[in-house]
Amino acid sequence: MLRGAGTALNIATVLVGTGVGVAVRGRLPERTRHTVTDALGLVTLVVGGLNLAALHDPDYRRAVSPSGTLLVVLGSLLVGGIVGSLLRLEDRLEAFGGWLQRRLAREGSSESRGRFIEGFVAASLLFVVGPLTILGSLSDGLGRGIDQLALKSTLDGFAAVAFASSFGWGVAAAAISVAVVQGGLTVLGALLGGLLPAASVAAVTATGGVLLLGVGLRLLQIRPVPVGDMLPALLFAPILTAAVSAIR
Repeated sequence: MLRGAGTALNIATVLVGTGVGVAVRGRLPERTRHTVTDALGLVTLVVGGLNLAALHDPDYRRAVSPSGTLLVVLGSLLVGGIVGSLLRLEDRLEAFGGWLQRRLAREGSSESRGRFIEGFVAASLLFVVGPLTILGSLSDGLGRGIDQLALKSTLDGFAAVAFASSFGWGVAAAAISVAVVQGGLTVLGALLGGLLPAASVAAVTATGGVLLLGVGLRLLQIRPVPVGDMLPALLFAPILTAAVSAIR
């Protein structure tokens, strides 16, 4: 199987799912669209909670101690959040979404532009944060097949239908995020081989679970958690894991 095929498949399912969702959208009343968004928020909370199971990963617990797993995640989120807020990543993501909306649709109300941006940001975070993104992309890069990304592509396709029925074409723009993140991880897997420790993967997965909880809170309109500003936490998680493991 050609390396990168998993990411290409994922991009295709996101685009097809968005097209189906947009086609259905005009036939759904506003109340139904709000219900769909709430359902997505609840499911996103569940997915985030399931990712937190990585806190009990045996390799992760051995590397940083059972009591240190949550502290590493907390430290990653704090340091990553500080770095991301200083870099204004959330604002940059929204600005990029707004730029895409202006390029793709010359006309539109401020409300439609806002929904485009929210759809792009929320879908991007959901599609690229998670264990299947990391493990599947690295496996693809290592030449071990695309089974994990094929599963993720199927899930993302159905999620894109639901998202697009509420947010519209902004969800399709999330395919760019999938291409950049998964493509980059696939290349990394091809270059580094199997050097990424299982403990680091678990740390990233658990940290990503917390970020997904933030996405769920946004979708439910409970609190606009600046998840975009916290994205660097995914980079700091393996670094802190390695540091703590070395100290021990």
